[in-house]
Amino acid sequence: MSGITVIVNAGAGLGHDEALVRTLHDKFAVHGLQPDVVLAHSGDEMKSAAHSALARGVKAVVAGGGDGTINAVASVVLDSPALFGVLPMGTLNHFARDLGIPLLLDSAIDVIARGAVRRVDVGEVNGHIFLNNSSLGLYPDIVRDREKQQRRLGRGKWLAFCWATLAALKRYPFLSVRLQLGENRRACRTPFVFVGNNEYTMQGFNIGERACIDGGSLSLYVAQRPTRLGLVRLAFHALLGSLAQARDFSAELAKELQVETHHKRLRVATDGEVTVMTTPLHYRIRPAALPVLVP
Repeated sequence: MSGITVIVNAGAGLGHDEALVRTLHDKFAVHGLQPDVVLAHSGDEMKSAAHSALARGVKAVVAGGGDGTINAVASVVLDSPALFGVLPMGTLNHFARDLGIPLLLDSAIDVIARGAVRRVDVGEVNGHIFLNNSSLGLYPDIVRDREKQQRRLGRGKWLAFCWATLAALKRYPFLSVRLQLGENRRACRTPFVFVGNNEYTMQGFNIGERACIDGGSLSLYVAQRPTRLGLVRLAFHALLGSLAQARDFSAELAKELQVETHHKRLRVATDGEVTVMTTPLHYRIRPAALPVLVP
């Protein structure tokens, strides 16, 4: 394959510099490929690099980083003629794992060079895409607090996340929402609403994984007014493989759904990145919208 641009998040993992650019050139050269490698330092730089690559008519745009990076670049590649490639270089790499893309750099590059093309679904909320999931309530609050602690206190990502989680559970705010799935409407008060791109495994030791990303549906998970102790019980139900029977938890599938609230604007997480959106929130699935290079 010729005409490849690789966009790497310079801040992914422990950080990257020009030495990685040279390494990537050498590793791609093993496969006879000469990609244009771009180090980007922000989401805007990633998107700008992707737009420039598409304007040059490249055949594939590859994102190197975590799930936030993958989302940013994919949002530009979506609806273009180019293929999308992934170099999993973040902390969790959910999208890559669910597609079976290897986490070792050499193996992931081999997929870019010799892999097959698979069209996967994309979730969308008010014009913002998500490849993994979107959530309201506790999680966006935790992410916002974590980022503040990283900036102001210099804490590491995971330490800041733990403190932010404890602070959120101490406040424990509830969100009053009205959910509409087709003709079905209902109101509830909940600490979180979770919407997945296709169905998530919400029980057993594979919790948080998906069997497929091309099933053509959104999955909706809502906690029904649990106490703090109730959230702990939900976690235990998940590990014991009985989450579907938990009385404080509901799960449904839909092609589209709408979330209404008395708030005019709401913090919404999409693949771990938080955006303030105007309500109501319109969610939809975009079947087979993104062609991805996979093993």
